[in-house]
Order: sequence, then C-alpha cells, then structure tokens
Amino acid sequence: MYSNWWVMALRGLSAVLFGLLTFLMPGLTLLVLITLFGAYCLVNGVLTLITAFRGGRNQPRWWALVLEGAVSLVAGAVTLAWPDLTSLVLLYVVAIWALVTGLLQIGSAIRLRKHITGEWVLMAGGLLSVLFGLILMTRPIAGALVVAWWVGAYAFAFGILLAILAFRLRRQASHQGAAASAS
Repeated sequence: MYSNWWVMALRGLSAVLFGLLTFLMPGLTLLVLITLFGAYCLVNGVLTLITAFRGGRNQPRWWALVLEGAVSLVAGAVTLAWPDLTSLVLLYVVAIWALVTGLLQIGSAIRLRKHITGEWVLMAGGLLSVLFGLILMTRPIAGALVVAWWVGAYAFAFGILLAILAFRLRRQASHQGAAASAS
C-alpha cells in the first residue's frame, strides 16, 4: 500500500491544479467549469481505482476505494455527457459527489488507523468533502461564479491534504524499506 504514495500525490496535484484554475480564471463559462469538473472526476476516479487494485483485494478497505473511484467516474461521465446542465444541477451533482466520497474517505480513515500513521489527514479530507457537500446543498442560489470559487477552494484544500497524506505514505514506505534491508 505504501508503494502507491505517488498515485495519492497525483490525485492531490490534480485537485490543486483544478482549484487554482478556477481561481485564476474566474470568468470561466459554465460549460468550461462543467468540463473541468468532469475531467477532474474522471482522473480522480481512475487514480482511485488504480490505488484500490494495486493495493490488492486482500486489503480490508479496497472495496471502499473501488466504490469511491466508481462514484467519481460516474459523476465525471454524467457531467461530460450533459454539458448543458444548469449551474443548480451541477451544484447538486458536485454536492452529492462530495458527500458520498467524503463519507467513504472517513470510513477508510477509520479502518486504516491501525495500519498507518497520519490517517487523520484522510479523515480531514473526508470531513472537508462532507462539509463542502452540505454547504453546497444548503446554499444553492449562490450563482455560477460563487460555485466556481467554492469548488476551487474545496479542490485546492483537498488536494493539499491528499499531497500531505501521499508524502506521509512515502516516508513510511522508505522507513519500512530501510527496516527490511537492515534485517
């Protein structure tokens, strides 16, 4: 599992880049925002599935990652298949995606707490996802620009948390490698 730290780092990088793009180009049309979000969900889904299947089915949390990856792929496909979605419909697609993936990440963090250190980062990412989804659902009249900023802020913060977790996993993998070679 620790050898897959780079996949987590790629997920974090893609989220940070997506977040930055939404802040640097606030005049994006809704169509571009929909396309960016759909592409991000597809990349995130593929990378999450890689993490799940490279870790092996013997790991107790592999099904949660498969489900998280599948939800991201479906959210991306739905978003890209109907680019004429209104900002309100997009808002609910993003909100539901954030809630479902956040809850799955919280579950993974709870199951991983005995296997890795720093699981709090995954828990924080999951809580951030759930909070983001709830905020979007309770403030649906925000408008396209505000939605873009919320999505950008969420993606940026979540990407940073994934990057922190990736480098913690990398450090743990190098410590295990050093311990194994010393034996």
